[in-house]
Amino acid sequence: MADYKQSNLNGAYYGPAIPPSRTHRSVGRGGCDCCCFPCCLITTLLKFIFSIIITLGIIVLILWLILRPNEIKPYVETATLSTFNLSTNTNNNSTNFLTYNLTMDLSIRNPNKRISFYYDYIETQALYDDSRIGFKILDPFYQGKKNTTVLHPEFSSRTAVLGDSVVTTYKREKGEGFFYVNVKVYTRMRLKVWLFKIHGFKPEFDCSLKLPAPTSGGSSPVSTFERTKCDVRYF
Repeated sequence: MADYKQSNLNGAYYGPAIPPSRTHRSVGRGGCDCCCFPCCLITTLLKFIFSIIITLGIIVLILWLILRPNEIKPYVETATLSTFNLSTNTNNNSTNFLTYNLTMDLSIRNPNKRISFYYDYIETQALYDDSRIGFKILDPFYQGKKNTTVLHPEFSSRTAVLGDSVVTTYKREKGEGFFYVNVKVYTRMRLKVWLFKIHGFKPEFDCSLKLPAPTSGGSSPVSTFERTKCDVRYF
């Protein structure tokens, strides 16, 4: 009996083997460590924003492919200066007065097949040597698809112009036979796409005109006006 106990001791049997310990970590969806809640929140928020940007980009691309929008094309077809005289009133602090009459035909082309426009407000201004000399508000109108509308703004007045440079500019341009007048058009409009009307568009037209100087006898100028394209700013 004693020999049996001794043999068991010599076999060195100490029971079943103990498996190695494992470190468990709770992992949330997307592989985010739930022990770092701010990290999970930021990661989820960034994924959400990124998915929204992609979705909006796809929607804009689809709408562009369907509508194929084209920019408005404004042109000054004709323009005439029948009067353009600068005088100085010595009795009124040597104030310069400009007497003028400017008529013009402004065409606005809508080249779009699926978009029409409501021009709710149209303001025109005439400037000479950076001084505003004319102002006129035109009637609102609706412009259909693939349509050209011609407007007829007219500026006629006797107005005071400030600054000493205007006299130098006037004399130089009169000698050249051309006066350079800038006409700006400010609009407020709505877009009509199918049954939907979209507000908030305020494009501006900038038309730089090279106008033949009027003759002293009232006859037609020697030079003729050249059709001029206006620049368009949407923002």
